[in-house]
Amino acid sequence: MSRLQRAWRLPRILSLCTLLTLSGHSQAEEGVTDNSILIGQTVGLTGQIAGPVKEMNAGAAAYFNQINKNGGINGRKIELRILDDKFDPATAASNAEALIKKEHVFALFQCRGTPHTQAILPILLANKVPLVAPSTGAAVFHSPVNRYIFNVRAKYQDEVKKAVEQFSTIGLKDIALVHVDDTFGGDGLDGFNTAMGHFKLKPSLISKYDRAKPDIPKTVDELIKSPAKALIIIGSATTVVDIIRGLRAKGSTIQIMTLSNNSSQSFIDSLGPVATGIMVSQIMPAPHLVSSTLGQEFKTMAKENGVPTSYAAMEGFVSAKLLVEGLKRAGKGLTRDGLIRALESMHKVDLGGVTVTYSERDHSGSEFVDLTMIGRDGKFLR
Repeated sequence: MSRLQRAWRLPRILSLCTLLTLSGHSQAEEGVTDNSILIGQTVGLTGQIAGPVKEMNAGAAAYFNQINKNGGINGRKIELRILDDKFDPATAASNAEALIKKEHVFALFQCRGTPHTQAILPILLANKVPLVAPSTGAAVFHSPVNRYIFNVRAKYQDEVKKAVEQFSTIGLKDIALVHVDDTFGGDGLDGFNTAMGHFKLKPSLISKYDRAKPDIPKTVDELIKSPAKALIIIGSATTVVDIIRGLRAKGSTIQIMTLSNNSSQSFIDSLGPVATGIMVSQIMPAPHLVSSTLGQEFKTMAKENGVPTSYAAMEGFVSAKLLVEGLKRAGKGLTRDGLIRALESMHKVDLGGVTVTYSERDHSGSEFVDLTMIGRDGKFLR
């Protein structure tokens, strides 16, 4: 072979190697490197739900920190990129698009709010990106099954049914419902009507309020004038607190219950002296009990990371644990499709006290629902 031929072949070989290298890189999933997995979250860091979100995210961060300290998942550490949507659905959608298209995250994790998660759905579908553990229990995310959504918490309608059953059992059959006028409130209303029909009860009052500009005095007056002895409030913490305070200021002793989206210490603190006796449904085991493996694990990590021992923090902790389990099962050649299939392989998996089940036809996760009451010490009592 002549010197000229050798000189011609060398750059050609180098070019071929370059093409192969680039081709190999193109096979790698977005958000995944040899040493990291980039996860995105859009959530209300400010606004109506900032308090519960802070606790929820602290619980998730504690678990991710522990995993990263121990070498990550197959040598990859989890990086969480969080954008504040201020609890606005339109902002949640634009944040999700930015996280996927500009930040190139591998998956989305634990957004919060029913209309907010609905706003994200088209973006997930268009980009084939999974969302793990949305913090909403709306039925629309359970049925029909959405391939890209994996729920952890039980349905809101199951929480409402539990409340109606409890009130009926203790003889409080005159039950009212107050709900926010959006898809979250509409989902709760559907559950309320179904539950009341099941127990052959008629609502004492059904009242709705605007999410952005609630008329608290109007809602309070409607309740005071109604014959209701028990009340279920479906809404975010700030408005629920204002309604409860308004009722108590008017001398109402009506028994009040709200849903698990308000199961945070910040919600109790916001209620102040009127917190005692308020019932809150829960979709996680009690965070302060160490009778389960999950409780022991949570207590240890909460102490090490300065995380509040709250139900909201426990939800974040369990959600993070689920995501990590899915990533582990997906293996070293991590892809979005592989994560989906890995999660769908989880049948009756015990996370230490919460059992989750998925399949191609079921992405509901957990059905755990419990009722608690706020005690005089400002803590949830089972």
